[in-house]
Amino acid sequence: MNHLNNSADDKDLVKAALVNPDEFKVIVDRYWNRLFCYIRRMSYFTQEDIEDILQEVFIKIYKYLNDYNSEMAFSTWIYQITRNATIDEIRKRKSRPMTIWLEDEDLIKVLKSGLNLEKDYIAKDSMEKLKNIIVKMPDNYREVLVLRFIEEKSYEEIMDIVQMPKGTIASLVNRGRKMIMEEARNNKII
Repeated sequence: MNHLNNSADDKDLVKAALVNPDEFKVIVDRYWNRLFCYIRRMSYFTQEDIEDILQEVFIKIYKYLNDYNSEMAFSTWIYQITRNATIDEIRKRKSRPMTIWLEDEDLIKVLKSGLNLEKDYIAKDSMEKLKNIIVKMPDNYREVLVLRFIEEKSYEEIMDIVQMPKGTIASLVNRGRKMIMEEARNNKII
């Protein structure tokens, strides 16, 4: 097995996996943790549920690897597949209680990027209130904020992942920021 190293370009990894199926493991190793965190930020699933979703995601990626269009960034393509699988699973389980998982560092990324927050420290009780504001946001606003500020995706990548025009995404990002600011002001958090 001619294992490609971690610095290999995604497109090289795809080519290698198409020639030798054992090389697909490098793709899984590269993206497992990133996609795990993405699903966790976008959903309320347990670790086991996320691992099950990821197994299905990687089966789909492997199955459709020949269909990958190299004009699109590979990471964008697999985020799109992951997003669709996560949304499907959320729809199946809509009756379950929802608790979305965000690290304090993730929340600060959203706040600093979206709200021009100047300090890195926010009181613990305020942090919980801010997380609650984001959790209660409509899914489409929360999703683009997570993709833009936590996953650090460009607007073009987000367009491909969520299948929406750039103007719609920009509008969702701006409105999402305003929602957070208004709620934070109304709750005297900032």
